[in-house]
Amino acid sequence: MSGGLLVAGTASDAGKSVLTAGICRWLAREGVRVAPFKAQNMALNSAVTADGAEIGRAQAMQAAAAGVEPEAAMNPVLLKPGGQRHSQLVVLGRPVAEVDALGYRPYKERLAAIVLECLDDLRGRFDAVICEGAGSPAEINLRSTDIANMGLARAANLPVIVVGDIDKGGVFAALFGTLALLDAADQALVAGWVINRFRGDARLLEPGLRQIERLTGRPVHGVVPWKAGLWLDVEDSLDLAAFPDAEPCPEARPASHGGRREVLRVAVIRLPRLSNVTDIDALRVEPGVAVRLATRPDELADADLVILPGTRSTVEDLRWLRRRGLAAALAERAAAARPVLGICGGYQILGRRIRDDVESGAGEVDGLGLLPVITTFDPVKLLGRRAATDAAGRPLTGYEIRHGRLTVEEHPDSAPFAADGVRVGAVAGTSWHGVLENDAFRRAYLADVATAAGRSFVPAFTCFADARQRRLDALGDLVADHLDTGALRRLLAEGTPAGLPFVPPGAS
Repeated sequence: MSGGLLVAGTASDAGKSVLTAGICRWLAREGVRVAPFKAQNMALNSAVTADGAEIGRAQAMQAAAAGVEPEAAMNPVLLKPGGQRHSQLVVLGRPVAEVDALGYRPYKERLAAIVLECLDDLRGRFDAVICEGAGSPAEINLRSTDIANMGLARAANLPVIVVGDIDKGGVFAALFGTLALLDAADQALVAGWVINRFRGDARLLEPGLRQIERLTGRPVHGVVPWKAGLWLDVEDSLDLAAFPDAEPCPEARPASHGGRREVLRVAVIRLPRLSNVTDIDALRVEPGVAVRLATRPDELADADLVILPGTRSTVEDLRWLRRRGLAAALAERAAAARPVLGICGGYQILGRRIRDDVESGAGEVDGLGLLPVITTFDPVKLLGRRAATDAAGRPLTGYEIRHGRLTVEEHPDSAPFAADGVRVGAVAGTSWHGVLENDAFRRAYLADVATAAGRSFVPAFTCFADARQRRLDALGDLVADHLDTGALRRLLAEGTPAGLPFVPPGAS
């Protein structure tokens, strides 16, 4: 087997990321050396590779599904939205510019060449490359400069399968309309369909499947059933309803004393420019921990722990906290010795002062003053994986993605927290993303939170890495059980079948 495949979707959140990861997992279990690829990603959740490059979080997890180390070539172009309709343009893992929608266009020709070089490189080193599209391939207003969907498929001669989300409704119209809006050359590469998130008796779907095949001349390669809790590492937002409690590891102990289950309530402040919300995934898989997003002060009132997560625009989100009354609510929690945890940008916000001439250009502004920290933004982004030992002797790993450089000032009540952070009373902060994925550290911190809340909650012996692997295995199982894997193998080996019919009207 040698080739590539593009997984496109009828819209954002149709299931492209999940299906790409599932195909990678299935192929890897079949002994195929496979790599993921997304030419251009717009996401606020990112990851850091071993050599310090920043890529989309979804591509890092697709690499985990494939059993390979993530690298910059798997996501050569990353756009990280910030304030006022601008995004940070990250190319090959390094930030190069701040752009708006129109200002991005002049970069496209050079970026297209970089994208194709990366894809060619991966195809030369792997048996198969599973590419994920972006948005919809039928965004005809953007087709002339497209480097992520049909523009990529045409340039690299990739067969395309299109996935549609039936749970949203209108899936057959979306599939047919997607094809009918493409020009003849683009249509010639669309090889088939996948229906995603189907609930109910598959026999009821059969007439529609057969009709869409007749109308388009292209087969349905599978119907994936709806299943909750499949995907942890989302790109931009957290759909809490999609994340039920995960199964604990085999050695897990009960999460309560005396047979009475105590629930620990965690409120995560949903900042407007929230980034790397995946930091709380490890809490979501903890039995007995209830996580919710919050945007109002009253939503923090009954929380045992409030988390102020990362942000793409620290100063702007600090202003938002003050306007919403959330800053005052955090100060009240700190005065009452009720736990607050800041991560990266959230840690900076909890500090005394922020000097920002980089992201917002605001100069010096006052932070919330809950931690003895001064932050100065540097034009050079700090990127890297980290490993250390905390004050209790526990090994910690994490990663950093930030422009802020932090200085911890003296404070009579301060103590070290995590690897690089500080704690004053019940308020703590760290610049490291991923610290809650360290099982021993997470258990100890949750036990401290429970003590402060007066709860008898006892953390389970949950292994987050195992929980993530089980999710990836479940995706591979869905592909193996519900997709025509023989057809997928033929597309990878032989490309798009010749002679597929044109469906009018087609784009001019």
